[in-house]
Formats: sequence, C-alpha cells, structure tokens
Amino acid sequence: MTARVDHAVSSGTFSLDGETFDVDNNIWVVGDDSECIVIDAPHSVSDILAVVGDRKVKAIVCTHAHDDHVRVAPALREETVAPIMLHPDDKVLWELTHQDYLWDLDLADGVRIEVGGTTLQVLHTPGHAPGAVCLYAPDLGCVFTGDTLFNGGPGATGRSYSDSDQILESIRAKLFALPDDTVVHTGHGDDTTIGAERAALGT
Repeated sequence: MTARVDHAVSSGTFSLDGETFDVDNNIWVVGDDSECIVIDAPHSVSDILAVVGDRKVKAIVCTHAHDDHVRVAPALREETVAPIMLHPDDKVLWELTHQDYLWDLDLADGVRIEVGGTTLQVLHTPGHAPGAVCLYAPDLGCVFTGDTLFNGGPGATGRSYSDSDQILESIRAKLFALPDDTVVHTGHGDDTTIGAERAALGT
C-alpha cells in the first residue's frame, strides 16, 4: 500500500499572553490504509478520528506546543493508545495547557518516523516556539511546517517564547535546503511550496 496525506480543518481557539483568538487548524494524517500518524492535535478528537478512520495510529506528532496544536493530545492518546511526540524545548508551552499530563517521546533534529512505508524526518526549526519542528517526507514530496512557515511567509513571533531572527534562520537553514517543488503543508491556511516562499523572502 502507498502512503498518502489526508487532510481536514478543525475550528477552535488559540490563547497565549492573556489573549484568545478564533482559529482554524489544519489536521494532517500521514499513512496507508492500515496505519498512520497524526500531526498535531487541535480542537476536536472527533474531527481527527474522522480523518484517521479505522487505521492504527502509531503516533501523535506535535509540531509545537501552543494550545491550538496540543489541546486534545492527551484525549486523543486515550482514544488511540498512541504516544505523543514533542520536542522537549517546548515543555514551558506544553505546561501552559497540560499541567497534569506529559508527552511520551521526545523529538529531536534528525529523528526519523516511519509509517505506511514512508519516512518523515524531523527538522528542529525554533523561532515560532523553542521546540518547533517540521516534518519532511521526501517520498511524498512535502514538508509539514506547523506554524514555522506559511503561504505568505514565516510564522508569527510577536508572543512569548518566540524569536523573529531565529525563525528566519531556521527557515533558511532547514526548509530552504529542501527542493523548490516541495509542497508545504501548513498548520493554518493553504499549501505553498518551498520555491514560492524562498522567492517571497528574497533568498
């Protein structure tokens, strides 16, 4: 069976620094007909499970720990018996949402996650959050960037635990090293490509 990318959108809120905003989050599920991984766990377990279907979930991989990306991760873990994976540098953000639960496995730059006959490589891309990661799937010609890179430029860096210089360094060093035709599946909004965003940033 061939690995594929499945997608849906879930709506809810994002809260940080005493402010709350309505947001739509992309749900990304990667795998074949029998097994998959879920990338991020936004607002609704049922929305995520509708994309998963009857497949075995091997892992819940969090691109970073802002509440709109991890809010239902513990509940999804209970439903699927799948481990939550997060970069430990995002512990401070995780604890803003989940004081009573920890994730199960640490992500690190270069870690490879195998599912459905394909491999995703973890790229540590701090800036939007200290432990932000992207997941590169060369066989599928795509990268899952969370909130590090969007259609239209870098993710936001105006809130606590973010750094504008660092996110640009991460994008240029890690993401712009990928082929120009690599499809960028973002945490919010529409897809783009590495080439389009490289041209927009002028590098």
